Amino acid sequence: MSTHDDGPSKAAPQVSDLTIENITQNAKLVNSETANARLKFLMDKLIDHLHDYIRETRLTTEEWTETIRFLTSSGQICNDVRQEFILLSDILGASVLIDALNNPKPPNATESTVLGPFYTEDAADVANGESIASPNKGEICLVLATVKNTKGEPIEGARIDVWETDGNGLYDNQYEHREKPDMRGRLTSNKQGEFYFKCVKPVSYAVPTDGPVGGLLKALHRCAYRPAHIHFRLSVPNSDYDDLVTALYINGDPYITSDAVFGVKKNLIVDANKVNDIALAKMYEVNEQDWLIRYDFVMTTKKETQELL
Repeated sequence: MSTHDDGPSKAAPQVSDLTIENITQNAKLVNSETANARLKFLMDKLIDHLHDYIRETRLTTEEWTETIRFLTSSGQICNDVRQEFILLSDILGASVLIDALNNPKPPNATESTVLGPFYTEDAADVANGESIASPNKGEICLVLATVKNTKGEPIEGARIDVWETDGNGLYDNQYEHREKPDMRGRLTSNKQGEFYFKCVKPVSYAVPTDGPVGGLLKALHRCAYRPAHIHFRLSVPNSDYDDLVTALYINGDPYITSDAVFGVKKNLIVDANKVNDIALAKMYEVNEQDWLIRYDFVMTTKKETQELL
């Protein structure tokens, strides 16, 4: 005997004689048997909006076929280190909208922003003061940062994933022969909530334009560039703190107001200046003419976030 459904049960909704007028209601009707209320709600709304879009635009068969080709190509180009669908979500503004809805922050907390398609989980542990970049990847930059809670108290033991491009505007996983993680690392805050590291001065770069999403940006005559930035993912193991996914954007970058993925927020814009301090340069083993970025991250508790939802 078969262990799966071979056909509709007698109790299943029966649909026939479908028309432009009744297809939406009937498409929702056949999904009504699920016991998962959230899934039913999501599917009902998806069908409502999808069918309304098709009716409003009078989508042609040729346009529908091209859409299927686009989505198929997006899937085919994905691999372990490239996620075209995340990029598509990013350039449509969906990623930043979902993030904002799910991660509200009080005024004194660091805002979150998009994770992006280039995060990996294989970053090596890096001690405070060390570099996340191998030599000759770009201009040297020192980052001095702290992690605190909304009361201004330092958070010890926060885990901070950091990743960025090299001076050519490419992430390590965009290179064909990636042997090990580079331009990324995982740090831990000390008792004072401090963490500090050397990296490459961030540069602006274009999102991948060799795939379907790049073709869409070109067809729309849209900017494909992101302003110079460094990504951060902060978490505090075995605590009540909410994880924080964010990025710091360099003030004065020409693409600061035209980010292809809508990630820039005002309180995430920072200055990158020369160190210009002999004592500071000596303390952190950099040169006076190297670059310096300072930032104080403020994390929220799960309760603080929940109260804003």
